[in-house]
Amino acid sequence: MAVKLIIGADRGIANAMARTLHDRGDDVVAACFGDGADLRELGVSVESGVDVTSDEAVTGLAKNLEQAGTRIDWLVNVAGIMHLDSLDTVDYDDVRKQFEINTLGPLRVVRELRDLLDEGSKVGILTSRIGSMNDNSSGGDYAYRISKAAANMVALNLHHDLKKRGIAVQALHPGMVLTKLLDVVEPELMEKYASAYSAPEDAASQLIGVLDALTVETAGQFQHANGDILPW
Repeated sequence: MAVKLIIGADRGIANAMARTLHDRGDDVVAACFGDGADLRELGVSVESGVDVTSDEAVTGLAKNLEQAGTRIDWLVNVAGIMHLDSLDTVDYDDVRKQFEINTLGPLRVVRELRDLLDEGSKVGILTSRIGSMNDNSSGGDYAYRISKAAANMVALNLHHDLKKRGIAVQALHPGMVLTKLLDVVEPELMEKYASAYSAPEDAASQLIGVLDALTVETAGQFQHANGDILPW
């Protein structure tokens, strides 16, 4: 059975993607850090205890899927964290933590699960426009920017390695989305830019549309959920 595997589906965009794909009739596996009880209630297959910073947890996920005879149609890595900082407040331990989850997390997952991917499979790695070198006109947010810029390189490297097997890999920017990640943003800024944020369900639908259309020929890029190609 070929499934769409969503990593980090406890909440937010990944949770919405798992629900939306399930509702349209796709076979979905939601990899959650917690128990994924809300998704289980809907009939979504859940792999719990998936910590993308843990070799043991990710290897366990791969073994479970392999033993179940699962092949992966889509592998979408959404798991991530965001803590904001400035040149004065940047904390190197926080930089390492965000790098471990946002950058090494998707690399660890794809490397461990690559043997379950077939020709025609697709890999989506959610990064962020804030990691774009060309788009950085304000500075700040050191840890998050560093982790996402590096995640873009992970996605591009994976594209070059996996396209040889007919597997499409794309770095994806979901846009400005109202999720728990934004709890770290000052309320005044949230209020100021409230109209610019979309709901997780809307972002999920857009991302699914992008992945539906993705081919090996159009892969290897940094793509906005609205379809635009972004500068690295």
